[in-house]
Amino acid sequence: MSALAEIPNTPPARAPWQQRLSALDAPQRLRLGLGLALLVALLVAAVVFGRQADYRVLFANLSDKDGGAIVAQLAQMNVPYKYSEGGGAILVPAERVHDVRLRLATQGLPKGSVTGFEIMEGGNRFGMTQFQERVNFQRGLEGELTRSIQALSSVQSARVHLALPNQNGFFREQQKPSASVLLSLYPGRTLDRAQIAGIVHLVSSSVPEMSPADVSVLDDSGKLLSQAPDAANGGADAQQLAYQQQLEQQYARRIMDILEPVVGPGNVKAQVTAEVDFSQTESTSEQHRPNLAPEASAVRSQQVVESTGPQPAGPPAGVPGATSNQPPGASSAPINGASAPLAAANGQQQGAPAGAANKRESITNYEVDKTVRVTRENPGAVKRLSAAVVVNYQTLEDKGKTVTKALTPEQVERMTALVRDAIGFNKERGDSVNLMNAPFQALAAAPSELPLWKRPETLDLLRSYAWPLGAVLLAALVLWGLVRPVLLGARKAEAAGRRLDALEAEQPERPPLPAPAARTEALPATPEQLRLEEARSLAKQNPVAVANILKTWVNGETLPG
Repeated sequence: MSALAEIPNTPPARAPWQQRLSALDAPQRLRLGLGLALLVALLVAAVVFGRQADYRVLFANLSDKDGGAIVAQLAQMNVPYKYSEGGGAILVPAERVHDVRLRLATQGLPKGSVTGFEIMEGGNRFGMTQFQERVNFQRGLEGELTRSIQALSSVQSARVHLALPNQNGFFREQQKPSASVLLSLYPGRTLDRAQIAGIVHLVSSSVPEMSPADVSVLDDSGKLLSQAPDAANGGADAQQLAYQQQLEQQYARRIMDILEPVVGPGNVKAQVTAEVDFSQTESTSEQHRPNLAPEASAVRSQQVVESTGPQPAGPPAGVPGATSNQPPGASSAPINGASAPLAAANGQQQGAPAGAANKRESITNYEVDKTVRVTRENPGAVKRLSAAVVVNYQTLEDKGKTVTKALTPEQVERMTALVRDAIGFNKERGDSVNLMNAPFQALAAAPSELPLWKRPETLDLLRSYAWPLGAVLLAALVLWGLVRPVLLGARKAEAAGRRLDALEAEQPERPPLPAPAARTEALPATPEQLRLEEARSLAKQNPVAVANILKTWVNGETLPG
């Protein structure tokens, strides 16, 4: 046989990772498989939870009827949903909130627990009485008013009660309608007077013959929010107090603006107290002047009576009786102190025939001269002002040092005069101005802001990234504790194999064997060759043991035994 026939068949070369894997023992392979399985599980969980949709509120504070109808419709639309903690809201994926709301709105959801004029959509059903129709109309009107009031941003829920009396044919016996509104506000929100007045006007304008004074608005605590117009005169209301505060702030701002350029910003403090008169007064005066001359007076009415008759022969005489008891003749009263000449006692006029008596009566009424004045004083007049001003000591430079010094009496007097002119000081009104010069104490340091790790936005950010960061950290621990030691052991085994190959390469090359002789006797092997063959067989049979032996040689350790 030839020399080629004696060479044994060598196995095909394997990949490095296969060599490393075959160099591992059973426990190392088990740890490697467990680590890879945990790593794959973590990656899958991170992908699944990372791709989970962000849920947002679709509807909140729904009634059980509307909630069930919406959930049933979401199931038909194949829209995933879930409930918030406590079941107060229905959550859907954030990217589908607006789409779902619009699609539900086309189907009339949510209908809400408030029923409006849709209660009248059934028409006149057979057998419905007039009383039932009136009740349905009242319920529909109450529902529409409730919906309008709930449209306000501060109102969480509302209830409207209408009292609509029956109208009869007697106008004097007709009663006026009235209304009561119960409001439930969102926590932390309030209604100002303008909004309350708007609710009152909305209700009173929606019901015929209803006066705003007949509308009562209450909150959920039973507090009366509306106020009758007549009750506003009983005391100061919020508008009056706001006006007074605004007036005081305006005067204080005037003082600050006039003194800060002189003493510097932050070196003056001012407070003004204004006593405002909110009372409404109305006075009426009537004046009468002395009587004027007839030509300067206005004639209101005039009456003239003339009569002509026979003149009596003389004064009555004889036995007293009906003939002698005649009344005296007519006389004229003086006007404005001037005595008018009386006619002849017998009543004769110039040109009258003898023996005839003429009687003439003239009554003239003049207008009475008077002046009526009505004075109405608007509320809000300032009755008295009191201003208190504190000015800090002035800061000066003395020999390179900063010192504080009090103001001189002349400076204080000039500043006081400025304050008086700024607020419109009126001594007759009882105004007072007190300006004091005193050193300001150092203000306490303002509390520092919350640290970055305590701020709400930072906490929200950490909560959102907690799961991804935790998954990455756990994967790193798996790699470091399970996979890395196995890979290091395989790498060391591979390095040991490479060292064995290097040692084998360093051996002197053997001389080529002579051609086989006819005889079949084998040449005896040298001791070096025997030891090399034993090392090769040991490395092939148990590479881990050989790697450990080389590791002890490299580290300088001695083998046991």
